Amino acid sequence: MNDFDYQQLDDIIHARIRLAIIAVLISVGEAEFNFLKEKVNTTDGNLSTHLRKLEEAEYILVKKEFQERKPKSFYSLTAKGKKAFELYVERLEKLIKK
Repeated sequence: MNDFDYQQLDDIIHARIRLAIIAVLISVGEAEFNFLKEKVNTTDGNLSTHLRKLEEAEYILVKKEFQERKPKSFYSLTAKGKKAFELYVERLEKLIKK
């Protein structure tokens, strides 16, 4: 039997939408809010809530700017976020391999 404790999985990343956000960001580097909303297939409010949680954990960085007088928000993973995701994947692999 496996002695791995599933509770070691990062709860911040483990939520489905936050995991999806991180998976998108790890593959594209930086993404605009509407791009993330489309890829994750969620509502503005739901995406905003999960992005805020990731930002509070310092897993993502938000950059706000105006394009053609319209506000745009761009998101990318921080070094802390990348490391947390790598550790999450390692622990998940450890959980399923035994």
